[in-house]
Amino acid sequence: MVRQTKEDSLSVLLEKQEIGNSIWKVRFQNRLIAAQALPGQFVHVSVSGERLDPLLRRPISISSANPEEGWFEFIYREVGRGTKILADLALGETLSIMGPLGKGFSLSGERPIFVGGGMGIAPLIFVAQKLKDKPTIIAMGGRTESEVFWQELFKPLCKKIYLATDDGSCGQKGTALCLLDGMENQIDYIYTCGPEPLMKAVAAWAKGHNIPCEVSKEKHMACGVGVCLSCACDTTEGRKKICQNGPVFLAEEVYFDE
Repeated sequence: MVRQTKEDSLSVLLEKQEIGNSIWKVRFQNRLIAAQALPGQFVHVSVSGERLDPLLRRPISISSANPEEGWFEFIYREVGRGTKILADLALGETLSIMGPLGKGFSLSGERPIFVGGGMGIAPLIFVAQKLKDKPTIIAMGGRTESEVFWQELFKPLCKKIYLATDDGSCGQKGTALCLLDGMENQIDYIYTCGPEPLMKAVAAWAKGHNIPCEVSKEKHMACGVGVCLSCACDTTEGRKKICQNGPVFLAEEVYFDE
């Protein structure tokens, strides 16, 4: 990331759309971020403005970027005061947004699959955009039918879409993991993001079938640039910072929280 000045971080809200229940897709104009953004990286969003409250920034994965037009997008769920402020932002208003930050996905594999659940599906959109010329597959899960609205975003990007819901209301009953059964000969690389138990199970499945797998870890963070150590995680090479050494890791590198 090129070091940003205060002026560089100012991003203008161009579009906002509620794509699910309290889930927003927003587009910001910032040519520096758009030019550098890679799939799997994130931005650090300040919603405080001149109030300095809430103080901490919000780390949110980049879901798309257009360097030619100078915009980037991210998707978030409105769950608290900070994201409520973000949801109430009017078109044309500006926020201080740092980024792009972190290490992204490798964009490897000739027959990749994306496996995600919940809000963890959001960063996989950017990967799918970069790999859309390959025979890509998305296996996505949610608690119920209303949580798999993501399929509309992946229809232009993936050759096949498989769905699973906890209650069986849409697609196969179960998690996104159950969709992998029988796919070992169709895929050669796995990208996964979502709840920790899902990523842990997908990583184990990938290891058992000798298929490379990348995971995108999430953790609360303060600074977002590797100084505060609040997002450190255990890896096979010792403690690493999710904001700087990740959020994307090879599955065999990391230990998963129970």
